[in-house]
Amino acid sequence: MPITALTRDGREYTPAFLEAIDAAGCIGCGRCFKVCGQGVMRLMGIDEDGALVDIEDEDEDEIERMVMVLADAGACVGCGACARVCGKGCQTHAPAERA
Repeated sequence: MPITALTRDGREYTPAFLEAIDAAGCIGCGRCFKVCGQGVMRLMGIDEDGALVDIEDEDEDEIERMVMVLADAGACVGCGACARVCGKGCQTHAPAERA
């Protein structure tokens, strides 16, 4: 049975939580990061070997492109704001099941 929540006036809804971000489709624009108040995502670089690298630890010349990655999936509240601003549709969301 999926986890449900209540709106302010008591209506029930099923939140869809961020499960994955497709690195091949992500352009690293940061729109999803900007609308997320929970710290669920983090901007990372991809180097010439295709490995994820911390943008703070790497020289800018070593980074081929930027992508968003899940940093703390457990912090997601299922609001869907990130999905609404993603122009590439590279995120996967799903309801969580009760344990």
